Amino acid sequence: MRKLFIKYKTVIRFVSLFLGTYLFLGIIYSTYLKVSENGSYYPDYITNLVAKQSAAVLDGFGYSPILRMDEIGKSMLLTIDNKYTVSIVEGCNSVSVIILFVAFVIAFAEKFKKTVLFLFAGAVLIYVVNILRIAILAVALYKHPDYENILHSVIFPGIIYSMVFVLWMIWVRMLKPNSAK
Repeated sequence: MRKLFIKYKTVIRFVSLFLGTYLFLGIIYSTYLKVSENGSYYPDYITNLVAKQSAAVLDGFGYSPILRMDEIGKSMLLTIDNKYTVSIVEGCNSVSVIILFVAFVIAFAEKFKKTVLFLFAGAVLIYVVNILRIAILAVALYKHPDYENILHSVIFPGIIYSMVFVLWMIWVRMLKPNSAK
């Protein structure tokens, strides 16, 4: 058994760090959501902020967005020119995607400063791209409501997850020169 642990030490380290980080951050985020239930921001602060920022992007593009709370769906309803386009729920705020990104990067972490800088830059990039993604999705659904299923279920999730995958590949390539030494 000891030989197996020695042989697969790096795999065990990766899985332990990934799962440990993912579970730890997931528990913190879950606690945040529970505490946010009766807060002054609806449905929670981060989702509310993402909805407002997405609406601001749309306003910058020349559309007339309006945000309303949807207490039944626990979301923020975003309309363009009084036409419903998207419902921004907790899952749209990119936090879960950022947690997944962070867990992977930490599982491959090397130097503290390099890791922290990459985590910060990656998290900010994911957050910003997510806001743009919501704004573009709202416009796409406003102009082409017939394509809601494919736009919402396939294309736009694919954008954010593909970007995370590319960031992971960049991170692994950044570490590769150090691994060869």
